[in-house]
Amino acid sequence: MKGFLQQLFDYNFYCNKKIIEQCSGPGQVPDNCIRLFSHILNAHHIWNQRILEYPTEFGVWDLHEVDTWEDIHYENQRTSFEIVSSTDTFDKRVEYTNSTGKNFSNKLEDILFHIINHSTHHRGQIMMELRNAGIVPEPLDYVHYKR
Repeated sequence: MKGFLQQLFDYNFYCNKKIIEQCSGPGQVPDNCIRLFSHILNAHHIWNQRILEYPTEFGVWDLHEVDTWEDIHYENQRTSFEIVSSTDTFDKRVEYTNSTGKNFSNKLEDILFHIINHSTHHRGQIMMELRNAGIVPEPLDYVHYKR
């Protein structure tokens, strides 16, 4: 499980860096790309903090300037790599309170996979926004990454 999750977080790191590069280039970034990528960063941060039982710095829909994305992304990934590397059992339960104040409990492996899946989902939306703005996004499919 540890090796598989490390591969998935490597993939997530790669894809997010590609989005950051594409949105940092010349030209106007569609507002919805900024909203969606900020949300990816926020959610990743929030899940890491829940796992570690630390307070969060970001709200779910806080907006971040494009020039801050790389630092936030790097910190999120570093923290997730530390969580994965230092964990011996991924079936332990993590108890947390969601953004609406409800209490839940999920297995660590499910939360870690959710971080990846959630990011992939919203990167797809960002790629559609880029296309609609006349920008051709780079392919971010897992198989492209593994090539």
